[in-house]
Amino acid sequence: MKQIRLLAAATLLLSLVGLSPAQERPTQERQPDEPRRSALDESVIVVTPEHSRAVERGLEWLAANQVTAGTERGAWIAQIGYKLNTGYKYTSADKGHVGVTAMAGMAFLAGGHLPGRGKYGRNVEDALEFVLKAVQADGYITHAGSRMYSHAFATLFLAEVYGQTHRQDIRSKLQLAVDFIVHSQNADGGWRYEPYAQESDMSIVVCQVMALRAARNIGIRVPKSTIDMAAKYVVDSAVTEETLTRSFGGGFNMRNEVGSFHYQKNDGSRSSFPLTAAGVTALYGAGVYSDQSIDDGIRYLRSRLAQFNFENGRNAGGHYFFWYGHYYGVQAMYTAGADDWESYFATVRDEILRMQNTDGSWPNAVGPGPALGTAAAVLILEIPYRYLPIFQR
Repeated sequence: MKQIRLLAAATLLLSLVGLSPAQERPTQERQPDEPRRSALDESVIVVTPEHSRAVERGLEWLAANQVTAGTERGAWIAQIGYKLNTGYKYTSADKGHVGVTAMAGMAFLAGGHLPGRGKYGRNVEDALEFVLKAVQADGYITHAGSRMYSHAFATLFLAEVYGQTHRQDIRSKLQLAVDFIVHSQNADGGWRYEPYAQESDMSIVVCQVMALRAARNIGIRVPKSTIDMAAKYVVDSAVTEETLTRSFGGGFNMRNEVGSFHYQKNDGSRSSFPLTAAGVTALYGAGVYSDQSIDDGIRYLRSRLAQFNFENGRNAGGHYFFWYGHYYGVQAMYTAGADDWESYFATVRDEILRMQNTDGSWPNAVGPGPALGTAAAVLILEIPYRYLPIFQR
């Protein structure tokens, strides 16, 4: 059985979600804004042959399903659209999806494959070229009507590749993409599905924050004021005893309670497991290490894990809530310390392994499709591999 001891890394976290320093033991006192010690500093995660083989089969499926010719060469085909309540509304069917392509590209990076190097080097190179071609003159990364979710993940992918290759053709477009995020931030400190929207929500905010964190950590210009405004938006979105008394309690089987985070920064919007994972992770990505909302959020995630898996995992065919929630949940629980991290990751890993299809893919019945499910599953399972800076401390 293959065992990987997870040691502390010397580098700062970039951030596919800004993996964050974890909580020290209760007997220790942390100073304000002092990073928590990583759960991986003192944790041992065993990567079993089943785990390793699942990752490899997922990468094989992604490689076999990448577009190899034409104008969308390098992309993964998916349904482009947006969340509508608990559903997913298509705006473009069966098109190269910038956001999914970025996630798939990062899945290869997290497996140790660089552009033009390694078993899947060609796949990473082709994905990179597709994303670079999608960068518009104003910095917006979009294709076939994709929106700000995809822009953020594409920006993050470019940051990860640039951090490992230092290619100047990537840097120039990455700076444009970062500037686009900065300029489209609204007065509340957030972002929405479309650029320059007056409204904002947590699911979009976390994506932009993590892209900015990754870029800033490799020397790309990011104004501190942009990060500070985003951090305030997230803190103000936490459900507290005070705001709970003024909340209608959510909807879509998502009940507001202390520790969770609102969808939007007002007392009436719903909260959920994925939004809470996003809120905690966004705070760490923004450099906030000491806040009651983080501790309350971790407790909420622990208490809701089993219910969340049941409602959104196998029983729901890998609903996008499941992948989004755990994509950020593993990062949030990383902050909680070795015991919580090990328990959380083991539970999520086992659930994901049970969900893998015989062809190596993972389902995403509601959402862009199996390319998203597979990329997200592989990324989550690859955290112990620690190839990406985002999975290091």
